[in-house]
Amino acid sequence: MVHDPLSLLDALVVALSGFVIVFLMLALLWGIILVISRVVSGVEHHPIPGMAAPAPAPAPVRAAAPAAAPQVVLEGIDETQAACVMAIVSHETGIPLDQLVFKSIKAV
Repeated sequence: MVHDPLSLLDALVVALSGFVIVFLMLALLWGIILVISRVVSGVEHHPIPGMAAPAPAPAPVRAAAPAAAPQVVLEGIDETQAACVMAIVSHETGIPLDQLVFKSIKAV
């Protein structure tokens, strides 16, 4: 049996119903995700009775406070460019930035 092609109005109704179904399903998924996220956040904030809370991690042992870093003399260069130069030197040498001492940085 051969059917005639859909008229313009029928095609618009089919397309519109498809859009409505897709957006209804998206809204349903959004609602499910919202409910699950609230349930999970509620469980996280209210521990199950009888379960011991994990012991807090001990504070890391820190060395004595480092002395104030000497000021770097900048000649012909702004602070942002100097910070970039310091970061590049630290990265290329593999030495942590807090172990490097810069006395002056001059634009060439």
